[in-house]
Amino acid sequence: MAAGSAPKGMCRISDRMLLLVAGLIYLFLYAPIAIVIFFSFNSAKSTQNFAGFSTKWYGELLRDQTILDAFYNSLFVGVAATAIATVIGTLTALALSRNEFRGKTFADSGIYAATVMPEIVVGVSLLVFFVAAGVGLGITTIVIAHVAFTISFVTIVVRARLSGMDRSIEEAAQDLGANPVQTFLRVTLPLILPGVMAGALLAFTLSFDDFVITFFVSGVGSSTLPLKIYSMLKFGVTPVINALSTVVVLVTLVIILGASRFLGRDEAREVRRATEE
Repeated sequence: MAAGSAPKGMCRISDRMLLLVAGLIYLFLYAPIAIVIFFSFNSAKSTQNFAGFSTKWYGELLRDQTILDAFYNSLFVGVAATAIATVIGTLTALALSRNEFRGKTFADSGIYAATVMPEIVVGVSLLVFFVAAGVGLGITTIVIAHVAFTISFVTIVVRARLSGMDRSIEEAAQDLGANPVQTFLRVTLPLILPGVMAGALLAFTLSFDDFVITFFVSGVGSSTLPLKIYSMLKFGVTPVINALSTVVVLVTLVIILGASRFLGRDEAREVRRATEE
């Protein structure tokens, strides 16, 4: 046996240990979610003893108009904030990756600093700003706040996509007579679309699930789903909350799987095109 080489038996043991550790980590992460989903089908109101299978709590969920209003608010805020943040974040990524200007280092630092800024600091700062500007708290301020903290994430994701893009394709389009707008719409945007979609998905997920910042900038009648769940928890955990959490988890999984399939199909198309060329 060569010096420094490990026996095959030891390699198998190491692989099994890694699989065991990975399994325990996944169990730690997803077991609480599985328990919530399991007890959402409990026929009894208890969240500790399973008395039988029932879907009545989902019926209660659909009949609760306050929960539905909170869901619609979260959906509207998420879609609006995502649309605005995706446009601004994509343009910001283009500006930072394609241009050299005074203060670019500071702009880069500001983008990355915004992603690690404590949410409570961001929430308080936005609240003080809105109060000083005389803006009434409501859905509009929630959308503005969500746009403010999601732009950085979109910018980072799209910029990473731009860094791996071959700029000679854009130069070829311009040599053929395309102006900058045509080059962006017909060449650049289709190539970075997976990154834009990934940034938009991340922005929507962060906006839809946000609690801390929304708590500070929301007003009367503008409760989102996380705020509604928090107010319901003050009276104890009920199967209705479990059912609501299950619906949110399933919707999130559908969005993630759909986006992953779209991005994977786009990547495969690019690989096939490169191979043919």
